[in-house]
Order: sequence, then C-alpha cells, then structure tokens
Amino acid sequence: MDVSLFRKLAERLDRSTEDMIELQRKLTATPALSPKNGGKGEWEKARIILDFLNAIGFDSIEECNAPDPETPEGTRPNIVAILHGENKERTIWIMAHMDVVPPGDLSLWKGDPYQLRVEGDKIFGRGVEDNQQGLVSAVFAFKALKEEDVIPPYNIGLVLVSDEETGSEYGIQYLCNNFDIFKREDLIIVPDAGNREGDMIEVAEKSILWIKFTTKGKQCHASTPGEGVNAFRAASHLLVRLEKLHGIYDRIDPVFDPPESTFEPTMKQANVENINTIPGDDVFCIDCRVLPDFDLEKVIADIRDIVAGVEKDFGVTIEMAFPQREDAAPATAVDAPVVLALQTAVKEVYKVEAKPMGIGGGTVAAFFRRNGLSAAVWSRMEDTCHQPNEYCKIPYMVGDAKVFAHVFLQE
Repeated sequence: MDVSLFRKLAERLDRSTEDMIELQRKLTATPALSPKNGGKGEWEKARIILDFLNAIGFDSIEECNAPDPETPEGTRPNIVAILHGENKERTIWIMAHMDVVPPGDLSLWKGDPYQLRVEGDKIFGRGVEDNQQGLVSAVFAFKALKEEDVIPPYNIGLVLVSDEETGSEYGIQYLCNNFDIFKREDLIIVPDAGNREGDMIEVAEKSILWIKFTTKGKQCHASTPGEGVNAFRAASHLLVRLEKLHGIYDRIDPVFDPPESTFEPTMKQANVENINTIPGDDVFCIDCRVLPDFDLEKVIADIRDIVAGVEKDFGVTIEMAFPQREDAAPATAVDAPVVLALQTAVKEVYKVEAKPMGIGGGTVAAFFRRNGLSAAVWSRMEDTCHQPNEYCKIPYMVGDAKVFAHVFLQE
C-alpha cells in the first residue's frame, strides 16, 4: 500500500472534521423513524444523503426501494453507490442504516434530541452514533478518495439501508432477497457496533431464544391454600430448575464475550393485586443466548423436559411461547480477508491490536452470513445507542473514516 497516499487521505479527513459535523447536523434534524415507531420512514433523510452522494460523483448510484404501504411514498429507500477500482472483480462494501429509534422520555434529554449539540469532542443528538457515525465516516472516506483523484485497487461500495431498527424487512433483508449485489469474494464492513478502544471486530453471534412461561394453577384465598394450586410457587421452582441448563450447555468458547451460553430470567408479570390471594396464573420470561454450535431445538426439548417435571410435581400446566427466536448465522472466519484488512487498518490508525470476537446480541451482519458472505462488524464507539443524550465522539468519527480509507487502499 502507498503509505504517503494514505497520509494524504488522513490529512484531508482531518481537514473535513467540520464538514462531517455539519452533515451530522443535517441528518439529526431529519428524523428517520419506521412506521412501526410512529414515523414516516427514511425518505426525507435519504434525499439529503442522495444529494450529498451525487455531489461526490460516484460511478453508479442505484435506488433499491422496498414497497411499504405504511409510508407516504409507498416505499422504503435503500441506496447502493459504487466507485470503480482498478480490479472490478471484488468490491469492498460498507453498510450503514439510515433509520433511528425514537428519543424516548424527552425529560431525560439535555436538549432537543433532533438538534445537534456540540460539547468539546462530543456531538449529541438522536442517531449521531447509531448509525450516523458509521454512515458519515464511510461517506467522507469515499469523498476523500474522489478529492485526491485516487483509483482504489478494488471497487468500493456504499450500502445505506432502511428499517434496521425494526427488523430489516425493508432494508438489508430485502436487498439480499431481491438483488444480486454482493459476491462471495467481496469484503463487507458493518460499522454498527464496537467498543471504546476500537479493538473488537465482531465475527460471530450467539443464537437468541426468548421464552415466555405461563403457569396455570388455581386461584384461592391464602388462608386455605389446599383449595387452590399456587402457580407462583410452581413457576419459582421452574425458574430454579432451569438453572440446570448452565450445566447441560457448559461449553466455553473464548471467541465470545461472555464465553458461555447464558439463560437469564428477565421480565416478570404481576399476578395478583393483594397479598392474601394465591395466584392461579403466573408469567415470567427468560432470555437465552446460546453458543452457535448448540441446536436450539435441543435446547427447547431439554426445557420442555424440565417443564414437564414441574407440571407433574405441582399439578399445574405450563405454556411456552417464543417471542423471538434467531438461530445463529455461520460465523465469519477469524482469518477472513475482511478481518485481516480491518486489523491492519485499525493498528495503523488507532495503534491497537483488534481481535475477532463473538457477541450475544444480533446484528444485520447475520443476513450477509446466511447468504455465504463474510461480514465483519466494527466501529470505535462509546455505545450510547438508544440512550437519552446519545453522543458520538468526533475523534472516533474522523478516525473511523481513516480506517475505512486505509482498507480501501489495501491490495
């Protein structure tokens, strides 16, 4: 790689800091909320982005819009922009999303969540980190290439999608199902998760299984417990017995953090309103994050065996519902080209050794991986996503753009 050329790009990106903040300002002032979150979709924001991309001068910009009758336009926007490289057999992609989540309780914000606020090296506003940091960093890395008249070794592509916050049906899932855009030899970077050090490259995810248990007994007065069947007591024993899952699924995989499968009790619904009534119904939930080499059907079968034991011992019936189930996608190899390229770039820009890791949460990279495509999730961020007073650190926004520029120049 031409080191002097990278330094020129890095210097240009440093000089572009105020312009990056200004683009963040425009995007923040244009809420892009899914109809499921009470919004009109992403089109107003997409038009600002399209104007910006057209001014850069991409070799091609395609709109791959997903039909959605819930929006005023009847579609949700997805943008695919490409700059041609010397070798057109491979494309280095960066995928970011345009939609944001609602601000939540406005009283918790120090200012208007849709008016950008700059304080020191931070910019505040809904969406500035999730996912405008990655979006803006990527756009300006592309812009720096054009301004320096650089033809990269390979094609570089930008994919900006809708609907990431509410399931991706109208975003990357729609693109993967309906368009032949990505090839197996491509490198795909998703700058939508990370840590403060920038040394985590997400390459794998655990399976997700949410279970809602409804225990049904018989309500009665607490002074005559023999007249009823205490659903709360049975549910409590069920919860304790579910601890056996940690022993059954005890494999440790150091790629993940935490390195084991987890089975955590979470939501507990109210049962009765007064102390002197034995509840006839009880509802609680658990959140399971299971290492990908375990079959969720086996996990469910083992849980059903535990449930059957509690039903027999306490004379209750227990219903199981599954609000969410997401089987883990195949992992990206720890030595995949996209991982190695990011490791090289992160070391050059941030002077840290980035490690491939697995996480318990889910990301849109799973859609790529299920289609046989290697994708890595990386960004350097404070992880204030979805919080009141969400912020993005300006040095991270600029630094991430340098990382992307470095990846673009690698042969």
